[in-house]
Amino acid sequence: MSVMKFWTAVVNVLCLPLHLIKALGLYEGYKRLIFPMWLSRFTEAYNKIMQEQKKELFRSLSEFAPSRGPLTILEVGCGTGANFEFYPAGSRVLCTDPNPHFQKYLKTNIEKNDHLTYEQFVVASGEDLGSFEDESVDAVVCTLVLCSVRDVTATLREAIRVLRPGGAFFFLEHVVADPSTWTYFFQHVIQPLWYYFGDGCAVTRETWKYLDQAGFSDLKLRHIEAPIARIVKQHVVGYGIK
Repeated sequence: MSVMKFWTAVVNVLCLPLHLIKALGLYEGYKRLIFPMWLSRFTEAYNKIMQEQKKELFRSLSEFAPSRGPLTILEVGCGTGANFEFYPAGSRVLCTDPNPHFQKYLKTNIEKNDHLTYEQFVVASGEDLGSFEDESVDAVVCTLVLCSVRDVTATLREAIRVLRPGGAFFFLEHVVADPSTWTYFFQHVIQPLWYYFGDGCAVTRETWKYLDQAGFSDLKLRHIEAPIARIVKQHVVGYGIK
C-alpha cells in the first residue's frame, strides 16, 4: 500500500464517528444549520477574492441572450446566490439546490440584486433537472458544484439537455492538483474528512476531463490558480457551447 493510501485509510478510520453520525441521520443538523451559515460567509469572502475572475467569466453571458426576450439563466447548485451580482441586468433567473436550507441567505441575495427577475427555486440535485424542459434556457451556471454532485457525467448531460441549441454551460470549479505535488497528496489524505466538512465536496476530481468528454460543440476551458487555501487552489474556468 502506498504512503498516500495508508494515510488516507488512517483518516478514514478516524472519521468512523462521522460515518456513524451520517448513518443515524444526525448529519442533517449540520446541513440544516451550520453548513448554510458557513457557506454564506465563505462565498462572501470568495467573491471578494475571485471578483475579477467571475466578472470576466460572466461577461460572456450576454453573448448568449436571444434576439427577443430576456436572457434565461438556470443556476445549478445556487447555494446562497453568490453569483447573482455578476449576471446581466434584466436576466431571468431559475435556481436549483439539493439543500433547501439555503433559502434564508438566498432571499437576502435576491433582494440585493433587483436587476434580475427571479422565476423559480427548485430543490433538486444537478443529476435531476426534470423540472425544466428540454432546450428551455440560454445558459446554465455551475460554480463550486461539480465537486459535490454524485455523478458529474449525469449532471453535465442534464445541463446540455435543458440548454437551447447554441446555449452555454458556465463553470468555475476547484479541481485536483498535479500528481507530482504535495497538494495532491494532502488532498487525497484529507478527503474522507473534507467530505463531511464540505457536505459531499471532493477535492480529488479531475473535472476538466468530464467537461472535455461532455460533448460540447466548443469548450473554452482554462486552468487557473485561485489565491485561496492550497487544498482548493487549482481551478478550471470557462464555458462550453451546446
